[in-house]
Amino acid sequence: MMRLSLVVPCYNEVEVIDRFHEEVSQELAATGRPYEIVYVDDGSDDGTLDAMVKLADADPSVRYLSFSRNFGKESAMLAGLRYATGDAVIIMDADLQHPPELIGRMLELYERGFDQVIARRNRVGDPASRTFFARAYYWLINKWADVELVDGVGDFRLLSRRAVDGLLELGEYNRFSKGLFAWIGYESILFEYENVNQPERKSRWTFRRLVEYGLDGLLSFNNRPLRLAIYVGLLLTAVAAAYTVWVIAVAVLRGVEMPGYVTLIAAITGLGGLQMVMLGVIGEYIGRIYYETKKRPHYLLKQTNLNPADNPSHQNDRSREIT
Repeated sequence: MMRLSLVVPCYNEVEVIDRFHEEVSQELAATGRPYEIVYVDDGSDDGTLDAMVKLADADPSVRYLSFSRNFGKESAMLAGLRYATGDAVIIMDADLQHPPELIGRMLELYERGFDQVIARRNRVGDPASRTFFARAYYWLINKWADVELVDGVGDFRLLSRRAVDGLLELGEYNRFSKGLFAWIGYESILFEYENVNQPERKSRWTFRRLVEYGLDGLLSFNNRPLRLAIYVGLLLTAVAAAYTVWVIAVAVLRGVEMPGYVTLIAAITGLGGLQMVMLGVIGEYIGRIYYETKKRPHYLLKQTNLNPADNPSHQNDRSREIT
Protein backbone atom coordinates (compact mmCIF):
# COMPACT_ATOMS: atom_id res chain seq x y z
CA MET A 1 0.00 0.00 0.00
CA MET A 2 1.17 3.50 -0.84
CA ARG A 3 2.88 5.22 2.09
CA LEU A 4 2.46 8.96 2.62
CA SER A 5 4.94 11.37 4.21
CA LEU A 6 4.10 14.83 5.48
CA VAL A 7 7.00 17.29 5.75
CA VAL A 8 6.36 20.22 8.09
CA PRO A 9 9.02 22.98 8.46
CA CYS A 10 8.61 24.77 11.79
CA TYR A 11 10.06 27.93 13.27
CA ASN A 12 8.67 29.16 16.60
CA GLU A 13 5.35 27.36 16.15
CA VAL A 14 4.82 26.23 19.75
CA GLU A 15 1.45 28.02 19.93
CA VAL A 16 -0.09 26.11 17.03
CA ILE A 17 1.82 22.86 16.59
CA ASP A 18 -0.45 20.78 18.88
CA ARG A 19 -3.56 22.02 17.11
CA PHE A 20 -1.95 21.46 13.73
CA HIS A 21 -0.95 17.91 14.66
CA GLU A 22 -4.43 17.06 15.86
CA GLU A 23 -6.11 18.34 12.69
CA VAL A 24 -3.62 16.88 10.25
CA SER A 25 -3.59 13.49 12.01
CA GLN A 26 -7.36 13.25 11.60
CA GLU A 27 -7.08 13.94 7.88
CA LEU A 28 -4.22 11.47 7.41
CA ALA A 29 -6.01 8.73 9.33
CA ALA A 30 -9.11 9.27 7.17
CA THR A 31 -7.09 8.37 4.05
CA GLY A 32 -6.65 4.81 5.32
CA ARG A 33 -3.01 4.76 4.25
CA PRO A 34 0.13 4.34 6.35
CA TYR A 35 1.80 7.66 6.97
CA GLU A 36 4.55 9.52 8.77
CA ILE A 37 4.83 13.15 9.82
CA VAL A 38 8.33 14.62 9.58
CA TYR A 39 8.60 17.82 11.62
CA VAL A 40 11.68 19.95 11.00
CA ASP A 41 12.58 22.44 13.72
CA ASP A 42 14.49 25.29 12.07
CA GLY A 43 16.33 26.44 15.20
CA SER A 44 13.26 27.60 17.14
CA ASP A 45 13.77 29.30 20.48
CA ASP A 46 10.23 29.14 21.89
CA GLY A 47 9.84 25.50 22.91
CA THR A 48 8.84 24.11 19.52
CA LEU A 49 11.42 21.31 19.82
CA ASP A 50 10.05 20.24 23.22
CA ALA A 51 6.57 20.13 21.72
CA MET A 52 7.86 17.93 18.90
CA VAL A 53 9.50 15.53 21.35
CA LYS A 54 6.21 15.19 23.25
CA LEU A 55 4.33 14.53 20.03
CA ALA A 56 6.86 11.87 19.04
CA ASP A 57 6.53 10.18 22.45
CA ALA A 58 2.75 10.07 22.11
CA ASP A 59 2.47 9.29 18.38
CA PRO A 60 4.71 6.67 16.70
CA SER A 61 4.07 8.23 13.27
CA VAL A 62 5.94 11.40 14.27
CA ARG A 63 9.54 11.91 13.18
CA TYR A 64 11.41 15.09 14.00
CA LEU A 65 14.64 16.85 13.08
CA SER A 66 16.08 19.84 14.90
CA PHE A 67 18.71 22.19 13.47
CA SER A 68 21.60 23.60 15.47
CA ARG A 69 20.39 27.10 14.54
CA ASN A 70 18.03 28.84 12.16
CA PHE A 71 19.10 27.88 8.62
CA GLY A 72 15.95 29.01 6.84
CA LYS A 73 12.84 27.38 5.44
CA GLU A 74 14.57 26.23 2.26
CA SER A 75 16.99 24.12 4.29
CA ALA A 76 14.15 22.82 6.47
CA MET A 77 12.20 21.65 3.43
CA LEU A 78 15.32 20.03 1.99
CA ALA A 79 15.98 18.14 5.22
CA GLY A 80 12.39 16.95 5.40
CA LEU A 81 12.48 15.69 1.83
CA ARG A 82 15.77 13.88 2.45
CA TYR A 83 14.41 12.01 5.45
CA ALA A 84 10.89 11.36 4.15
CA THR A 85 10.39 7.71 3.19
CA GLY A 86 6.92 7.85 1.64
CA ASP A 87 5.94 7.05 -1.92
CA ALA A 88 4.36 10.51 -1.97
CA VAL A 89 5.39 13.54 0.08
CA ILE A 90 3.26 16.54 1.02
CA ILE A 91 4.91 19.78 2.18
CA MET A 92 2.83 21.90 4.57
CA ASP A 93 3.36 24.83 6.92
CA ALA A 94 2.55 24.34 10.60
CA ASP A 95 0.68 27.64 10.97
CA LEU A 96 -2.54 26.21 9.42
CA GLN A 97 -2.33 28.58 6.47
CA HIS A 98 -2.40 25.38 4.41
CA PRO A 99 -5.75 23.67 5.09
CA PRO A 100 -5.25 20.02 6.20
CA GLU A 101 -8.61 19.07 4.68
CA LEU A 102 -7.03 19.36 1.21
CA ILE A 103 -4.85 16.28 1.79
CA GLY A 104 -7.55 13.92 0.56
CA ARG A 105 -8.01 15.90 -2.64
CA MET A 106 -4.27 15.86 -3.26
CA LEU A 107 -4.17 12.09 -2.93
CA GLU A 108 -7.06 11.68 -5.35
CA LEU A 109 -5.20 13.70 -7.99
CA TYR A 110 -1.94 11.88 -7.26
CA GLU A 111 -3.63 8.54 -7.93
CA ARG A 112 -4.58 9.83 -11.38
CA GLY A 113 -0.89 9.77 -12.26
CA PHE A 114 0.36 13.27 -11.46
CA ASP A 115 3.84 13.72 -9.97
CA GLN A 116 3.10 17.16 -8.59
CA VAL A 117 -0.27 18.15 -7.15
CA ILE A 118 -0.05 21.87 -6.51
CA ALA A 119 -2.39 23.90 -4.31
CA ARG A 120 -2.77 27.50 -5.44
CA ARG A 121 -4.30 29.96 -3.01
CA ASN A 122 -6.40 32.85 -4.24
CA ARG A 123 -5.73 36.32 -2.89
CA VAL A 124 -9.10 36.97 -1.29
CA GLY A 125 -8.53 39.14 1.77
CA ASP A 126 -5.04 40.28 0.82
CA PRO A 127 -4.40 44.05 0.72
CA ALA A 128 -4.87 45.51 -2.75
CA SER A 129 -1.31 46.87 -2.77
CA ARG A 130 0.19 43.47 -1.99
CA THR A 131 -1.90 41.82 -4.69
CA PHE A 132 -0.80 44.42 -7.24
CA PHE A 133 2.91 44.08 -6.46
CA ALA A 134 2.68 40.29 -6.39
CA ARG A 135 1.09 40.16 -9.82
CA ALA A 136 3.62 42.65 -11.17
CA TYR A 137 6.46 40.57 -9.76
CA TYR A 138 5.23 37.33 -11.29
CA TRP A 139 4.72 39.04 -14.62
CA LEU A 140 8.29 40.35 -14.50
CA ILE A 141 9.92 37.14 -13.35
CA ASN A 142 8.13 35.06 -15.99
CA LYS A 143 9.50 37.43 -18.61
CA TRP A 144 13.04 36.87 -17.34
CA ALA A 145 13.34 33.48 -15.63
CA ASP A 146 13.98 30.20 -17.40
CA VAL A 147 11.05 28.57 -15.57
CA GLU A 148 7.43 29.62 -15.20
CA LEU A 149 6.17 30.63 -11.75
CA VAL A 150 2.46 30.92 -11.00
CA ASP A 151 1.03 33.64 -8.78
CA GLY A 152 -0.36 32.15 -5.56
CA VAL A 153 1.60 28.91 -5.83
CA GLY A 154 3.96 28.19 -2.95
CA ASP A 155 5.39 25.17 -1.18
CA PHE A 156 2.05 23.51 -0.40
CA ARG A 157 2.04 20.55 -2.76
CA LEU A 158 2.25 16.79 -3.10
CA LEU A 159 5.32 15.29 -4.76
CA SER A 160 5.73 11.76 -6.06
CA ARG A 161 8.80 9.80 -5.07
CA ARG A 162 10.49 10.39 -8.42
CA ALA A 163 9.79 14.13 -8.13
CA VAL A 164 11.34 14.13 -4.65
CA ASP A 165 14.36 12.21 -5.92
CA GLY A 166 14.70 14.73 -8.74
CA LEU A 167 14.75 17.61 -6.26
CA LEU A 168 17.36 15.85 -4.13
CA GLU A 169 19.62 15.61 -7.17
CA LEU A 170 19.83 19.41 -7.18
CA GLY A 171 22.56 20.07 -4.63
CA GLU A 172 22.93 23.82 -5.08
CA TYR A 173 23.43 25.89 -1.93
CA ASN A 174 21.28 28.86 -2.92
CA ARG A 175 17.89 27.18 -3.19
CA PHE A 176 14.72 28.80 -4.48
CA SER A 177 12.19 26.01 -4.18
CA LYS A 178 9.47 27.64 -6.26
CA GLY A 179 11.82 27.64 -9.20
CA LEU A 180 13.21 24.17 -8.43
CA PHE A 181 9.71 22.67 -8.34
CA ALA A 182 9.08 24.12 -11.79
CA TRP A 183 12.53 23.16 -13.10
CA ILE A 184 12.23 19.41 -12.47
CA GLY A 185 9.10 19.24 -14.61
CA TYR A 186 7.07 16.00 -14.52
CA GLU A 187 3.30 15.80 -14.84
CA SER A 188 1.65 18.47 -12.71
CA ILE A 189 -1.87 19.57 -11.89
CA LEU A 190 -2.97 22.70 -10.08
CA PHE A 191 -6.10 23.44 -8.09
CA GLU A 192 -7.18 26.56 -6.23
CA TYR A 193 -8.22 26.90 -2.61
CA GLU A 194 -9.59 29.71 -0.49
CA ASN A 195 -7.01 31.98 1.12
CA VAL A 196 -6.76 31.51 4.90
CA ASN A 197 -6.36 34.74 6.84
CA GLN A 198 -5.21 34.66 10.45
CA PRO A 199 -5.19 38.27 11.67
CA GLU A 200 -4.14 37.20 15.17
CA ARG A 201 -0.79 35.94 13.83
CA LYS A 202 1.64 38.52 12.55
CA SER A 203 3.29 37.56 9.27
CA ARG A 204 7.05 37.00 9.37
CA TRP A 205 7.29 38.22 5.77
CA THR A 206 8.43 41.79 6.22
CA PHE A 207 8.86 44.09 3.23
CA ARG A 208 12.63 43.56 3.30
CA ARG A 209 12.29 39.77 3.36
CA LEU A 210 9.82 39.88 0.48
CA VAL A 211 12.22 41.99 -1.58
CA GLU A 212 15.14 39.65 -0.84
CA TYR A 213 13.03 36.61 -1.67
CA GLY A 214 11.94 38.23 -4.92
CA LEU A 215 15.56 38.95 -5.87
CA ASP A 216 16.47 35.34 -5.14
CA GLY A 217 13.84 34.21 -7.58
CA LEU A 218 14.92 36.71 -10.20
CA LEU A 219 18.61 35.81 -10.03
CA SER A 220 18.43 32.06 -9.40
CA PHE A 221 17.19 30.93 -12.79
CA ASN A 222 18.66 33.25 -15.40
CA ASN A 223 21.59 35.51 -16.27
CA ARG A 224 19.54 38.14 -18.05
CA PRO A 225 20.45 40.93 -15.57
CA LEU A 226 24.06 40.49 -16.70
CA ARG A 227 22.96 40.68 -20.32
CA LEU A 228 20.97 43.78 -19.45
CA ALA A 229 24.13 45.42 -18.10
CA ILE A 230 25.77 44.87 -21.50
CA TYR A 231 22.81 46.31 -23.40
CA VAL A 232 22.53 49.33 -21.10
CA GLY A 233 26.26 49.94 -21.48
CA LEU A 234 26.01 49.81 -25.27
CA LEU A 235 22.99 52.14 -25.21
CA LEU A 236 24.78 54.67 -23.00
CA THR A 237 27.84 54.49 -25.24
CA ALA A 238 25.67 55.25 -28.26
CA VAL A 239 23.96 58.13 -26.45
CA ALA A 240 27.34 59.56 -25.39
CA ALA A 241 28.65 59.30 -28.94
CA ALA A 242 25.58 61.03 -30.33
CA TYR A 243 25.84 63.75 -27.69
CA THR A 244 29.52 64.28 -28.55
CA VAL A 245 28.68 64.70 -32.24
CA TRP A 246 25.93 67.16 -31.32
CA VAL A 247 28.25 69.24 -29.10
CA ILE A 248 30.90 69.41 -31.86
CA ALA A 249 28.29 70.38 -34.44
CA VAL A 250 26.93 73.17 -32.22
CA ALA A 251 30.46 74.42 -31.52
CA VAL A 252 31.28 74.56 -35.25
CA LEU A 253 28.04 76.27 -36.24
CA ARG A 254 27.50 78.63 -33.30
CA GLY A 255 30.80 78.84 -31.54
CA VAL A 256 31.72 77.61 -28.07
CA GLU A 257 29.08 78.33 -25.43
CA MET A 258 29.24 78.20 -21.63
CA PRO A 259 29.18 74.52 -20.64
CA GLY A 260 26.12 73.25 -18.76
CA TYR A 261 27.43 72.38 -15.32
CA VAL A 262 24.02 71.22 -14.07
CA THR A 263 23.68 68.82 -16.99
CA LEU A 264 27.21 67.56 -16.43
CA ILE A 265 26.71 66.93 -12.71
CA ALA A 266 23.34 65.24 -13.29
CA ALA A 267 24.88 62.98 -15.95
CA ILE A 268 27.82 62.02 -13.72
CA THR A 269 25.55 61.32 -10.75
CA GLY A 270 23.07 59.31 -12.81
CA LEU A 271 25.72 57.26 -14.57
CA GLY A 272 27.53 56.68 -11.28
CA GLY A 273 24.35 55.37 -9.69
CA LEU A 274 23.70 53.15 -12.69
CA GLN A 275 27.21 51.74 -12.50
CA MET A 276 26.74 50.93 -8.81
CA VAL A 277 23.50 49.10 -9.59
CA MET A 278 25.18 47.08 -12.32
CA LEU A 279 28.10 46.29 -10.02
CA GLY A 280 25.60 45.19 -7.39
CA VAL A 281 23.97 42.79 -9.87
CA ILE A 282 27.35 41.36 -10.81
CA GLY A 283 28.24 41.14 -7.13
CA GLU A 284 25.08 39.13 -6.43
CA TYR A 285 26.08 36.53 -8.99
CA ILE A 286 29.67 36.45 -7.73
CA GLY A 287 28.40 36.07 -4.16
CA ARG A 288 26.33 33.06 -5.18
CA ILE A 289 29.35 31.50 -6.84
CA TYR A 290 31.32 32.19 -3.64
CA TYR A 291 28.82 30.32 -1.48
CA GLU A 292 28.57 27.44 -3.94
CA THR A 293 32.34 26.93 -4.01
CA LYS A 294 32.48 26.66 -0.21
CA LYS A 295 30.31 23.52 -0.36
CA ARG A 296 29.09 24.03 3.17
CA PRO A 297 26.23 21.79 4.37
CA HIS A 298 22.74 23.18 4.04
CA TYR A 299 22.12 22.57 7.75
CA LEU A 300 23.47 20.87 10.87
CA LEU A 301 21.30 18.57 12.95
CA LYS A 302 21.23 18.98 16.71
CA GLN A 303 18.65 16.37 17.63
CA THR A 304 16.46 13.80 15.91
CA ASN A 305 14.59 10.58 16.58
CA LEU A 306 15.56 9.26 13.13
CA ASN A 307 18.45 7.00 12.25
CA PRO A 308 20.30 8.58 9.28
CA ALA A 309 21.68 5.18 8.25
CA ASP A 310 18.15 3.92 7.59
CA ASN A 311 17.46 6.66 5.06
CA PRO A 312 18.78 6.04 1.52
CA SER A 313 18.31 9.71 0.64
CA HIS A 314 20.89 10.63 3.28
CA GLN A 315 23.79 9.08 1.35
CA ASN A 316 24.25 12.20 -0.79
CA ASP A 317 23.44 14.59 2.05
CA ARG A 318 25.62 17.70 2.29
CA SER A 319 24.65 18.04 5.93
CA ARG A 320 25.98 16.32 9.00
CA GLU A 321 24.72 15.64 12.47
CA ILE A 322 26.24 17.02 15.63
CA THR A 323 26.82 14.23 18.10
